[in-house]
Amino acid sequence: MLLSQECYKKIDRELAKYPADQRQSAVMAALAHAQVELGWLSPETMKEIADYIRMPAIAVQEVATFYNMYNLKPIGKHKITVCTNLPCALSGGVKAAEHLKAKLGIDFRGTTDDGEFTLMEGECMGACGDAPVLLVNNHRMCSFMSNDKIDSLVEELKK
Repeated sequence: MLLSQECYKKIDRELAKYPADQRQSAVMAALAHAQVELGWLSPETMKEIADYIRMPAIAVQEVATFYNMYNLKPIGKHKITVCTNLPCALSGGVKAAEHLKAKLGIDFRGTTDDGEFTLMEGECMGACGDAPVLLVNNHRMCSFMSNDKIDSLVEELKK
């Protein structure tokens, strides 16, 4: 077993939200819980989830590869996703991304040598009016990110 009993309890809570014949509806939440616990989703983890939810392993893999919030390989301790969709790009998203690339010394999909940061490019995060927007570890939205705010965020995450 790759996942802890605590993770399975969380998945069970997700499964309880759906009729027994629609267990597959909990797959996204199950993947998210597994990723929080393990940091990324290996093929073995996806297979374990598939077996538990009772759906084909390829269907779980299709979900995990379709959405960019799932990590299919090990990443840094902190994943920073920069929205570069057109509205954000025009409102400073590209400049924010360039600042982060220079500050961290990595490009998109790269991880710093110390394993602290992975930088990702993201599509619409639903906050165009707050651009530039960053998402930290898929859970924390940061809005109106000037270079100074980016520098402060990176320092905060290093601690």
